[in-house]
Amino acid sequence: MNFQYYRKSLLAGDWKSGIAVFLVALPLCLGIALASGAPLMAGLVAGIIGGMLVSLLSGSELSVSGPAAGLTIIVANAIHELGSFAGFLIAVILAGVIQIILGLIKMGKIGGFFPSSVIRGMLVAIGIVIILKQIPHAFGDDLDFIGEFEFSQIADGQNTFTELMASFRDIKLGALIISSLGLLILFLWTAVANKLRWMQALPASLIVVLFGVILNLFFAGYAPQWYLGNSAEHMVSLPVFKNMNEAISGLVLPDWSFFTNPKVYTIAFTLAIVASLESLLSLEATEALDPQKRIASADRELIAQGIGNISSGLLGGLPITSVIVRSSTNIYAGGKSRMSGFVHGVLLLLAVLALPMYLNKIPLACLASILLYTGYKLAHPKEFKKVLSEGWKQWVPFLITIAVVVGVDLLWGIFIGTVIGLIFVIITNYSSVFSVFQNGNEVLIKFQKDVTFLHKMALKEALRKIPQGSDVYIDISKVHFMDHDINQLIQEFISTAHERGIEADLKKK
Repeated sequence: MNFQYYRKSLLAGDWKSGIAVFLVALPLCLGIALASGAPLMAGLVAGIIGGMLVSLLSGSELSVSGPAAGLTIIVANAIHELGSFAGFLIAVILAGVIQIILGLIKMGKIGGFFPSSVIRGMLVAIGIVIILKQIPHAFGDDLDFIGEFEFSQIADGQNTFTELMASFRDIKLGALIISSLGLLILFLWTAVANKLRWMQALPASLIVVLFGVILNLFFAGYAPQWYLGNSAEHMVSLPVFKNMNEAISGLVLPDWSFFTNPKVYTIAFTLAIVASLESLLSLEATEALDPQKRIASADRELIAQGIGNISSGLLGGLPITSVIVRSSTNIYAGGKSRMSGFVHGVLLLLAVLALPMYLNKIPLACLASILLYTGYKLAHPKEFKKVLSEGWKQWVPFLITIAVVVGVDLLWGIFIGTVIGLIFVIITNYSSVFSVFQNGNEVLIKFQKDVTFLHKMALKEALRKIPQGSDVYIDISKVHFMDHDINQLIQEFISTAHERGIEADLKKK
């Protein structure tokens, strides 16, 4: 590790992006733990380990890890099935071991098989979901946890759109003012900072939070009808500990007796596969957003995630993945290296040990404005315009991925989008592997690239249509690999062509 580089990167601005990630991660850690039926500390432990440990070990400079909303249902069902959160921690530890094995046997390459149109669709879809899910929080409708991203909502049985419509019926003006001001600051910050250079030294997200806290306190004294109160409903709600011993005693440690429970191993395998796929997809997406276009080691990422999950399980934390919401927030806040992820982990630790009473004064509405800004950046209209200009074979899987992610959830969107994307890859290869040119009675069949059995029917049809009396030239000079079925088909055509009055010639390298 180049300590000099990371020290400079930290001082140059990674501390600011680390604050932005921390402010987004804090309510997400709490909300995901709450939705999973786990202790609140479990979400914070996972966030701290994801920041302080996995960021340093990660294959990526900008990927940020922590508890993932995509695992919420799996975790909740697993805890219910085992009847013990302490027993579930054994599955988290075993999942980490499996991830390390996957990394050591070089399974990280799986991430490279996801089409770029699907990755871009995933990023835009996550942006849209963030916007749709955070608008209610910006209006003061905080009944659902701030990190919920599934279409069907866990807390109240509603879905994304019904909750959005319901939020318009009971707008809390105090929350709307705070979130609107936060958005205004974020959208104007860069332009103003270019003119007032001293502003570049300040993190915009921290200013948004400070203004949110000050405004809410102002409402308490001068406009009580707009005051959001100190309730857990509208505010950050960290557990408050009197001392370090009390915080440590709040941790749940693994129950090793569950090693003999066969259900633990099934759950561990499920967690390992799903968490690994989410991490690899997030890694691909982070690379696509990285202004420097750095290529990370996917195998190293799996090993880092595995070590993180073992550590999280041992300390009573939720399972960890690389999370695109945190990672994209990091990038849009100006993060340049893994130091921003590390800073966010340190701040989460400080939040638990030293600052809970102060952080609990932060309205969720101002955090919603930070997420709304991130969502806008991810789902910027220029992304649609760019993909649509690349042709229907790109925008069809792109739009399908968006529709399924928004209408179902992330994993289904990736699965269906990838299947559609691969079908288009097959169609493209099927249709463009060879061309037929005809000039009078001369016919040229020219192969542009390698040929597989998928092209057998197309080639048979092309050979069948060659008229009697033709002179046929088959050019395979550019082919490095030819499937046995294709080679046999060509040889059979050449050997029987004279029966149809056709002269056939094969041009090799």
